[in-house]
Amino acid sequence: MSSEHSEIRSAAMFDLLAGTPVAVEVEFSYSTRDPYAIHVLFNPYGDQSVQWILARDLLADGLLAEAGEGDVRIWPVMDELDVVVLEFSTPAGQARFGADPEDLVDFLNETYELVEPGQESRWFDFDQELALLGEAKQ
Repeated sequence: MSSEHSEIRSAAMFDLLAGTPVAVEVEFSYSTRDPYAIHVLFNPYGDQSVQWILARDLLADGLLAEAGEGDVRIWPVMDELDVVVLEFSTPAGQARFGADPEDLVDFLNETYELVEPGQESRWFDFDQELALLGEAKQ
């Protein structure tokens, strides 16, 4: 396991797709401490920010074709708009956002510079994570 960890952050604007689109500020973050996940923070500087965690592979797959089941689904809409739709569902409701594919690709490429696809296990200490889960249960 590698021990020198790094983190990257990037800001973007998504459109909340509910009637007339509403611009929402979003901050992506990626850390070698959690190399399988991308954290997406909506309204990062507001009073009511919301964070979602999604698999890096899910985001990559959703750039090319419909991906995901359940709480998070992602798919491209390649017409005159060229947008990627991200849909988040909870028992309380659903939110659908449109994102610029270029912003997503740029961020993913930055994550790949930190941790190449398929090399995530070199950064993830499975035994340590299991121990932390055991401590949390007690």
